Amino acid sequence: MRRLSLLSAALAAAILLAGCGATPPARVEIQQVKVAVPVPCDEPEPERPSMPTEHLPAGADVDMYVQASGAELERREGYETELQAALANCKRPLKAAI
Repeated sequence: MRRLSLLSAALAAAILLAGCGATPPARVEIQQVKVAVPVPCDEPEPERPSMPTEHLPAGADVDMYVQASGAELERREGYETELQAALANCKRPLKAAI
């Protein structure tokens, strides 16, 4: 009788320990997380042009000043367009490398 109880206890222990050894396979789940990553803008800064009114002589008359101002407006508009293009290139979204 004692032998039967020892045998049944050993059998129960073996069954319980066998259950602990068989762990289920680990579940691997890949998550895609979209995070904004700052990147440097490599767009060159446009060079500021020299403005015609900066090179006027000290005793320039009104006609020379008006003519230089008109030319300066056109140069400033061109410079502003270059600055806006450089800014737009820095703000455009990056293409995903997949």
